[in-house]
Amino acid sequence: MKISDVARKTDLHRNTITMLYNETAVRVDIVTIDRLCKLFNCGVGDLFEFKQDEG
Repeated sequence: MKISDVARKTDLHRNTITMLYNETAVRVDIVTIDRLCKLFNCGVGDLFEFKQDEG
């Protein structure tokens, strides 16, 4: 699915989707998580993984 398709189907800004795709987002709103989970019919753990800070 293209970034533009996800943005259109979730009514989220294209830049938000792009930052998530490129793993450059520093925070994610609950609304964003909710809309992505609904679009992909998945849970939060399917979208994100926790990584410990190195150092």
